[in-house]
Amino acid sequence: MSERRVVVTGIGAISPLGHDLPATWEGLKEGRSGIGKIEQCDTSDFPCQIAGEVKGFDPKPFYANPKDARRSDRYTQFALPAARMALNDSGMDPEAVDKTRVGVMVGSGIGGLHTLVEQHTILMEKGPARVSPFVIPMMIANIATGMISMEYGFGGPNMSIVTACATANNSVGEAWRIIKFGDADAILAGGAEASIRDMGLAGFSNMRALSCRNDEPERASRPFDVDRDGFVMGEGAGVVMLEDLEHALKRGARIYAELAGYGVSADAHHLSAPSPDGTGPARAMQMAMKHAKVNAEDVDYLNAHGTSTPLGDIAETVAIKVACGDHATNGLAVSSTKSMTGHLLGATGAIELAACIMSICEGVIPPTINLENQDPECDLDYVPNEAREAKIKVAASNGFGFGGHNATLIVKAFDG
Repeated sequence: MSERRVVVTGIGAISPLGHDLPATWEGLKEGRSGIGKIEQCDTSDFPCQIAGEVKGFDPKPFYANPKDARRSDRYTQFALPAARMALNDSGMDPEAVDKTRVGVMVGSGIGGLHTLVEQHTILMEKGPARVSPFVIPMMIANIATGMISMEYGFGGPNMSIVTACATANNSVGEAWRIIKFGDADAILAGGAEASIRDMGLAGFSNMRALSCRNDEPERASRPFDVDRDGFVMGEGAGVVMLEDLEHALKRGARIYAELAGYGVSADAHHLSAPSPDGTGPARAMQMAMKHAKVNAEDVDYLNAHGTSTPLGDIAETVAIKVACGDHATNGLAVSSTKSMTGHLLGATGAIELAACIMSICEGVIPPTINLENQDPECDLDYVPNEAREAKIKVAASNGFGFGGHNATLIVKAFDG
């Protein structure tokens, strides 16, 4: 692999806090919760009735052909607009670059669940002849990436990674590898998810993975707090434009930060529970630091996976200590923005990478809200309840998925 440097030149975000990056970032800095009562489906029979929904978003203006929006699942209706936002933010003119050297890697943990549920209901109630001919392309997890490439004619590396809640981290990280290897000059990378449907809600509820704090939805996601009772589902998309540094400089691009490191590992432990010894995630963090050529003490801020589950938060705390040694408890700021957005599953890593990048650009660490009674077994500095001003040169983002998938990204302040 060559020493090509990879930089971030554009960011697109759609989240429960807002329909673009500025609104999402302002919500994170304010410590505002985007979680409320679910409106997309009837939850009267469900133990969990809350989620971080994206409300009032119209995807049609982001499509060249608005009819394509109607032929897209909700997750693609987030993915393609977020990709357009990242492209526009980067200032790249698709007609002024070699499109065969521009790729797309926007993954999804679950894919078109809305389409699957709706079309299965039609199948059961009205018979097979009434099922939409678009059902398969609408629901498959790679179609968002395909549609984005078709929208702009980008013929470079194109794939969709599915690693549950590590999906966006892996998508961005593998795009980083491809650019460093020289097989692309730029890649739109990230994740999208829209699984707040009765099927998704029932599945996670019956696993007892979700918070049931229905009377106080804005206080339900409380990572590292002793009273946490599970994660809160969220939805949306995050996409970044990654570019080879020379390619970006040649066209005069504004550079947010350098994507410097990526680490990936497996717990090899359990279907859904994290390994309690933290060694799997620690290996991913250590690999990312090695690639970024930084030591643990160089990392100023870590955006934790921090889902607000009883086992997960403790296991991640242990992993951070294994990976970072004394620095974990002496100088490292850690926060979980899922306390505000909920858990966007396959999209979450891209939103959290955006938070890391903006923390570097603006010198602000977003808080972990609802941290009122810190769990003694979670004994790090989690930036409780209020954003903190700090000079951030190096930031890391963790993403862990069911199946034991671990992925860590590291971004640095761009130094020319």
